[in-house]
Amino acid sequence: MTKAFPSIARRLKNIGIKLLKMGTFLITRFIENWKRYFLGDTVDVRPSPSNDIRPSLGGPVLSLGGGGPDVDDAIQWMINQVRGSSNSNSKVNVVVIRTSGNHDYNRLIYAMKGVNFVETLVVSSREEANKSEIFEKVRNADVVFFAGGDQCQYIRNWKDTKLETAVKSVYLKGGGVGGTSAGAMIQSDCIYDACASSEKGIETRDALEDPYRDITFTYNFFNWSNLKGTIVDTHFDRRERMGRIMTFIARQIKDGVSSSVLGIAVSESTSVLVDKNGLVKVMGRGAAYFVLGNHQPEVCEPRKPLTFSNYKIWKVRSGDTFNLRNRPTSGYYLRSVKRGRIDSNPY
Repeated sequence: MTKAFPSIARRLKNIGIKLLKMGTFLITRFIENWKRYFLGDTVDVRPSPSNDIRPSLGGPVLSLGGGGPDVDDAIQWMINQVRGSSNSNSKVNVVVIRTSGNHDYNRLIYAMKGVNFVETLVVSSREEANKSEIFEKVRNADVVFFAGGDQCQYIRNWKDTKLETAVKSVYLKGGGVGGTSAGAMIQSDCIYDACASSEKGIETRDALEDPYRDITFTYNFFNWSNLKGTIVDTHFDRRERMGRIMTFIARQIKDGVSSSVLGIAVSESTSVLVDKNGLVKVMGRGAAYFVLGNHQPEVCEPRKPLTFSNYKIWKVRSGDTFNLRNRPTSGYYLRSVKRGRIDSNPY
């Protein structure tokens, strides 16, 4: 009988270890599938009124980052616009959204003037994007910022979910919506979704050679009023993406989506800031390019190189402006694509 006790003890110990491992696994899995990182003051967390109107908010405004190092001043501009001014005593609540990654934006944004708290939400599935808890957290924010990543994953996980509805409510009540890289590309009216291409995506050479191969688009995501008829591209001059945004524009016209499309192309370490009246300011190290196609392409067909004459291009340097509602009638230069080749340097 005495010999049995060590055996029973060992079994109980093994069972305990297994239960502990199982509990650790479940906790780890829970953390992996639903992550949130918080920094700031919870005292001022206040729900929005049922009609989602907060007259104290100064937007709606947008911040479109071109990828690479963030333009901190651009994020601060968005925060200040929502607060009403850079000297306002009010503070805003910021939510950062991404499908993977960590809380690296929290300390950056929390250190900015006029921020009450920052919360990062890692929302990596449609199930999570439809959670009521996430809906409430986003709806009660004043500023939403989308980190860079994969726009195809963003669309697959977030489009037509409660998360999308919550982000729209922030914009409608006068808040700010920003993003960088893929987080900026999903803001436009027409989105190059990269869902049919490889991990590297489609770049200029392949796009110009065949405007239809592995190039797909998504529509009716956020539909911001000041970005009607636009398509946003990022990492622009560094990756020489002029040819691909020309292709994207030609496709919209050829496919009958719109008779006129404006490409908004943002360089790395650069941001395009859109105020509530549609006035753009460019901020950062580089330039932004506004590329207009407003007539039918001569040749835009599968397995044939693109031919499209006379795109109008405005190069807007840091500190300069562009009006989206009342587009300028001068100050542009013309570039054409003939049999898949741009006629001269488009930058």
